[in-house]
Amino acid sequence: MEKLEIFKQVGRNIQQIRIGKGLSQVDLVGRIEGNIDTTNISRIEQGRTNPTLLTLYRIAQALEVSLSDLVANNMVKIVEK
Repeated sequence: MEKLEIFKQVGRNIQQIRIGKGLSQVDLVGRIEGNIDTTNISRIEQGRTNPTLLTLYRIAQALEVSLSDLVANNMVKIVEK
């Protein structure tokens, strides 16, 4: 399993949840505690960066989902391939 595929899967999940909640990337950034910008959210959603655990936690809080909702479901899909 390649790490880039993990980044992409987690990013897609974040994007799907965000869109499902009717939020733009700008809206999401406005909900996140701490210093993060729209460019960073875009890179995370595209799987172009390795977000820290703290960043993922803050994104999960902003989206009102659990951290495992961002990560666990996608890990199962990757393992099943």
